[in-house]
Amino acid sequence: MEIVQTVSEWKAMILPTLESKANEFQMMGYTRANAEEVWDCLVKKVWKGDPEKRIYEVVQDIFHLGSGTYISYLTVAAYQDDNLFASISALTGEDQKDGG
Repeated sequence: MEIVQTVSEWKAMILPTLESKANEFQMMGYTRANAEEVWDCLVKKVWKGDPEKRIYEVVQDIFHLGSGTYISYLTVAAYQDDNLFASISALTGEDQKDGG
């Protein structure tokens, strides 16, 4: 019998695979790559949520995650963080350079 669970339910079990993919990206020059970012990328760009899958499908998705998809995810995340910071600054008035 094959077990089908949501990808989040598989996360603890496949953590070594995520770490392996992060190490692969680090060797490619993405020195800040880590397992949590790889996971977030998969959830947002590949799975688009928390679908039900078999463990071999989850592992396969991790191994097939390409650097282009990962970099695209990081780029979008960076822009969203910048927009969030700009929004917070605008709301708090901290974007004014002169105090007067």
